[in-house]
Amino acid sequence: MKWIGALLLVGATTWAGFEWSHRLIMRPKHIRLIKNALQILEAEIVYSQMPLRDAFQRVAGQIPNPVHSFFYGLYAAMKEKHIDFYEVWKSQVDRLMERSCLHRNEREILYQFGRTLGQHDFYQQQKHIQLALTHLERELEDARDEQLKYSKMAKTLGILSGLFIVLLLI
Repeated sequence: MKWIGALLLVGATTWAGFEWSHRLIMRPKHIRLIKNALQILEAEIVYSQMPLRDAFQRVAGQIPNPVHSFFYGLYAAMKEKHIDFYEVWKSQVDRLMERSCLHRNEREILYQFGRTLGQHDFYQQQKHIQLALTHLERELEDARDEQLKYSKMAKTLGILSGLFIVLLLI
């Protein structure tokens, strides 16, 4: 019975370590997806001069989940009349944060971008998109550094912490 408990404990800590590692690996991918989506949004707004709702639908059609759900949610919410755009944006960002491996820094970048979206002319809007892309690029570099530093360590730490606890309890 002791051995079964020990195996379960080692398995649980190993799983936690691998989950932590997976989140570290997925964060740069999700940041790249957001950057790609913002570049598509920029093209749709500036060059095609589409309304935001239609631009969100186009972006959602070209980007995989979890960012697809974010832009599709914005598109669906904008079908309603008399909405507060920033509140819709903020709630969709919060839902994106739950579904993705993004950190609070990316949340703040998206909140800040959402405050300006749709409130300026095309030239100013392009500048705001470029600013958000610059901030996301900085976060992408940080995420890559974290991944390289901590991904392998997280897996090893999960296994070793389980073994350590088992050795203490036996």
